[in-house]
Amino acid sequence: MKAVKGKNFFAGVHVPDMKHLANGVACEVLPLPETVAISVSQSIGKPSIPCVEVGAKVKAGTLIAKADGAISSNIVSSVSGEVTEIKEVKGTNGSKETCIFIKSDGLDEKQWLEPIENPTAEQIKQRICEAGIVGLGGAGFPTAVKASPRTPVDTLVLNGAECEPYLTCDHRIMIEKTDEIVRGARLLAKASGCSNVIIGIEANKPDCIEAFEKYDDVKVVILKKQYPMGSEKQLIYVCTGRKVGLGKLPSDVGVIVNNVGTAFAVCEAVELGKPLYESVITVSGGAIANPKNLWVRLGTPFSNIISYCGGESVEPKKVVLGGPMTGAALASYDAYTKKTCAGILLMTEKETSVEEPTPCLNCGKCADVCPMYLMPMNTAFYAAAGEYELAGKLGGTMNCVECGACEYICPAKRPLIQSIRKTKAELRKKM
Repeated sequence: MKAVKGKNFFAGVHVPDMKHLANGVACEVLPLPETVAISVSQSIGKPSIPCVEVGAKVKAGTLIAKADGAISSNIVSSVSGEVTEIKEVKGTNGSKETCIFIKSDGLDEKQWLEPIENPTAEQIKQRICEAGIVGLGGAGFPTAVKASPRTPVDTLVLNGAECEPYLTCDHRIMIEKTDEIVRGARLLAKASGCSNVIIGIEANKPDCIEAFEKYDDVKVVILKKQYPMGSEKQLIYVCTGRKVGLGKLPSDVGVIVNNVGTAFAVCEAVELGKPLYESVITVSGGAIANPKNLWVRLGTPFSNIISYCGGESVEPKKVVLGGPMTGAALASYDAYTKKTCAGILLMTEKETSVEEPTPCLNCGKCADVCPMYLMPMNTAFYAAAGEYELAGKLGGTMNCVECGACEYICPAKRPLIQSIRKTKAELRKKM
């Protein structure tokens, strides 16, 4: 189906995409790590409950932690071997989380589910749940819940924007796994009752646009190169013209959104019986010797990944987990991959802001670029005084999508996202 141009959306920023470092590098398979540490906190919502004990023998695909309620996800082993420890470790965000440590036997034996031919909608949703599939665009929302909307939906939007600078993992799977993504999208559409499938792809990926144009049942929408184009509400408007109001869900306007990587995982889970235990990660930035896109097993040490890419070419000023706009800085490589890990960036001093913040200039630029029409300066002002309720009320904080556009544009280099996240945390405690 011939691609069409999408609509324009309010505000946002234009950032150098820096995708040239890795977008031409085909995906490689990272060698199996000797040991994996698989966190039981792999999705938004409740941590999963371990269902194996130390000494248990497992295979790649063996269930090791069960979902605790609907907003949680099953977790499977990513290697074959033996469970050596189950203990609390310090997560990448500084909080404690339980990890299941598995020593690989190097055999990579598999324990997959039975493939399903011509599945019903209920069978697809059940398989997505069994396979532990969550949104791979970053949030990690359980896909089975999203495929069971509370109101009728008619349109599935696949997110192929990948608007974060540096990240190219979605770009590569859209080129290398096009047909599987389309088959996965058809399964998701069937599960949720959608009659229309749309894929939104930013204009800086013409090879991906061309790859999906050959499918008659998939509408390709060319997205303007603008950040945060991949944010759910903005993507829905640009692709369909439908507006999702504050406090509303995409299903309220008849739409569900899934990442292209999620669609690929659904295809494999249904057609092959493969649970989600590996994904593609971009390793990039000016301080990494060889930028790559890698198929990485769940729970792989970051140090293994960096070493495989040739290590540091120069000492990085900052190491970021995820994209530079929404990702989190890492204190060390002593951490492990999760389902939602899309990138590891080693950034030089030229690539990252090292300026100290100065007092707010009251310029209003943060509000000008906010795609949610919020007042980030109010959140920062009242949060600094400990007035979190006022910060939330006058800043509209709970509606923030944490895209980072406000902090990027701020001439005073204020830590706006830090203030927003702190305010959200305090308000959730009170609720």
